[in-house]
Amino acid sequence: MKLEIWSDVVCPWCYIGKRRVEQALEQFDHADEVEVEWRSFQLDPTYPVGISEPVHEALGRKYGGEAAIQPMLDRVTAIGAEEGLKIDYTRARNVNTFDTHRLIHLAKSLGAEAPTWERLLKAYFIDGEDLSNHSTLIRLLAEAGVPEPETTRVLNTDAYRADVEADIEAARNLGATGVPFFVVDRTYGISGAQPVEVFLEAFRRAYEDASNG
Repeated sequence: MKLEIWSDVVCPWCYIGKRRVEQALEQFDHADEVEVEWRSFQLDPTYPVGISEPVHEALGRKYGGEAAIQPMLDRVTAIGAEEGLKIDYTRARNVNTFDTHRLIHLAKSLGAEAPTWERLLKAYFIDGEDLSNHSTLIRLLAEAGVPEPETTRVLNTDAYRADVEADIEAARNLGATGVPFFVVDRTYGISGAQPVEVFLEAFRRAYEDASNG
C-alpha cells in the first residue's frame, strides 16, 4: 500500500496533518506494509527567491494587516499545540520554498526523506530558522543525515528542479489546489489535516481493496 503526501515546509496544516497521519499509522494494523512517499508543493510559488521576512508582515500585507491575520495564527497555534507542536509565529520567516523541495528530493535519493521533512518543518515553525539561507539549509540537512557536500552541490546547481515541478504537476492532475494532500494507492484522496479517524478509515478501505484485488 502506498501513501503519497503532498506538502510544503511553510504550511502549518501540513505539519499538523503529518502528526495526525502518523497517529493513524500507529493505529493501523498493517502499517508495516505502507510505503510513505513525500511530494513537493508550493503554497506561494510567486514569493521572491532569496527574500526572508517575518510571517506576520508577509501575511498581513496579503490579508489586510497584521491585526486581521492574528486570530488565524492564534487558531493554528492552538491546534498545533493539541498535536504536541509548539508553533511559534513570532519567529517564523516567510520564504520561497523551491530550493527546500529540491533538497528534499536530494534527501530522498539518499534515504533521508522522512527526517529531512521533519527537520525542516521544525526549523520553520518552532526554531525560527531562515530557510532562504543556504548555510542554514546545509546545516539542517546535515542534521537530517544529508552530507554537506551534497547539499552544497544541489544549491549551486539546478538539480532536482524537474522532480519538484513533476510533483506539483501531479498534484494538479489529481485535483489538488492546496496542501496537505494525501493519496492512498492513487484511489483515496484526503485533502487537509483531517482527523486521525479519517486517515485510518482510508487506510483500512485501501487495504481491503488490495486484499480483495
